[in-house]
Amino acid sequence: MSNKVQRYFTAEDKKPQDGVAEKQNKSAQSGVNAKKKPPNMEVIIVDTSKTLPARQRPEFSGKQFREKRQKRIEIPLNPAALKRHSRGERLNLSGVKTDLRKIQEKRKDFQIEFAEEQAARAEILLDGEEGFLEADEGESTTDISQKEIVDNVDITTATKHFTLALDFGPYRMRYTKNGTHLLLGGRRGHVAAFSWIRKKLQFEMNVMESVHDVTWLMNYTMFAAAQKEWVHVYDKKGTELHCIKSMHRSQRLEYLPYHFLLCSAGENGFLSWMDVSIGQTVASYNSRVGKVSVMTHNPWNGVTCVADSKGVVSMWSPMVREPLAKMLCHPVPLTALAIDPQGMHMATAALDRKIKIWDIRQLEGPLETYHINTAASDVNLSQRGLMALSLGNVCEIYRRNPSADQVELKPYIRHRTNGMISNIRFCPYEDVLGVATQKGFTSLIVPGSGEPNFDTFEANPFQSRAQRREEEVHGLLEKIPAEFISLNPNQISEVDVPSAKARLEQKVKQLTMKPPKIDFEPRNRKGISKAKRIKIKQNVREARFREAAKEILETKEKLLNEEKQTLKKSPDFIPLETKTVLDRFQTKKKKNNRQ
Repeated sequence: MSNKVQRYFTAEDKKPQDGVAEKQNKSAQSGVNAKKKPPNMEVIIVDTSKTLPARQRPEFSGKQFREKRQKRIEIPLNPAALKRHSRGERLNLSGVKTDLRKIQEKRKDFQIEFAEEQAARAEILLDGEEGFLEADEGESTTDISQKEIVDNVDITTATKHFTLALDFGPYRMRYTKNGTHLLLGGRRGHVAAFSWIRKKLQFEMNVMESVHDVTWLMNYTMFAAAQKEWVHVYDKKGTELHCIKSMHRSQRLEYLPYHFLLCSAGENGFLSWMDVSIGQTVASYNSRVGKVSVMTHNPWNGVTCVADSKGVVSMWSPMVREPLAKMLCHPVPLTALAIDPQGMHMATAALDRKIKIWDIRQLEGPLETYHINTAASDVNLSQRGLMALSLGNVCEIYRRNPSADQVELKPYIRHRTNGMISNIRFCPYEDVLGVATQKGFTSLIVPGSGEPNFDTFEANPFQSRAQRREEEVHGLLEKIPAEFISLNPNQISEVDVPSAKARLEQKVKQLTMKPPKIDFEPRNRKGISKAKRIKIKQNVREARFREAAKEILETKEKLLNEEKQTLKKSPDFIPLETKTVLDRFQTKKKKNNRQ
């Protein structure tokens, strides 16, 4: 049937607008012959297939529509982009016994692959790209000094390189989550916070006692300092808000932003977690690893990682008094530990002058092992995979290339400071490395270290005051409880279904129940002899015993019937006994027993 219909209009009538169709063909109703054109009439051919509902159009008919979908050409994906967003190979299902579990794991793999494809396709929307230093043939990027970099970059980037000469070191430093503010804490009591981009000082004070570590809390309006005896909390003006006496003689501090937990490690080996949103201690116990001088946390799952003097990295959760996992990383004491912002890789440094990169999700052997000339005192990983090492008064930055099978690390940038380096940190969303030394602080420009594209819902470098308030409210509403901290955070979304073995053991216990022992003593009443009291006691015991046995028997029959129904519904059910032609020769009693 043709989808085009001839319709006639007089010259005086107006032509219908595009996309407007008549409900019925007036010419057909009036009996006008479509083959002959009436006088003073104009013929207009209207395509009625576009005016029909979508399901009645020919291109949306079942077979043709399926063929068009099969022939649909998708834009090919960049293999490099897929590799960047890859979450590893598929799970090996050879050891999975049940079909249901195999189906669940396959569904997870499909969802992960779909997420990888979507992330790779979304890269076209990212307008920023990282840039690195490129040296001419026969030259090295380590020969390029910070002065040369400053002379050849724009004015805004050039102002990000500066040096502060301070006399109360060695210093510990920390950037905020969005990288806009810097916090400094000196061992001899000097504490300062300022917006390092605008060079605007928030406050500066001396607490008149030693400061071992500092950390920001939810944002730049509040921070914590581990002082000589206890941990003190201050606001952005330097006013003391709280003194946490449960954290005694703390050496290292870490803050978990999604859980609102402040974690401290004391010199006696005690680990403490405090919920700063309500001011209550969540957990505090002895880790039994001695003095803790190296500690960090995994941003992927919230697990606290502690390095000890035996070369072991232990992972702790506030809800478990024993370590969730232990990794023997080096045969000698560890000196530095760092985890990348994605929570995928961990870098460890030890006195054996080796740097090892681990896949923290697998807890297996090291992915890469590098040899250096001097033991590193600190290590840090940037958002784009660069690794910074502090070697005495020299800071070296490396670009890791796992696919090149390189045995030795070749430095990307090298810088010598005027004092021993005590702490290094990459600034988020900026190509900047902060270096805290014994004599002050230095900000180094490291091209290609920061993430050029940021998510404003995660961390906004251009955050306004109203946006900061909204972020605080949303953070409190979406706070993750401390009970959810585990090695694999994906298990939280799964239903805790008891295994078939556990259900069978429970049913066996119920089937093997015995009637309980009944203790009954009749009351002493006058006129009842001793023999009669004994008889009453025996009759009551037997009656209660029979009732209990009857209840147990009914429970057993109910469980057996449920088990039979479950077996019959399963597709692999094969009855043990089937009816045969010889059943008609059996008596009714035998038939009933067989059934």
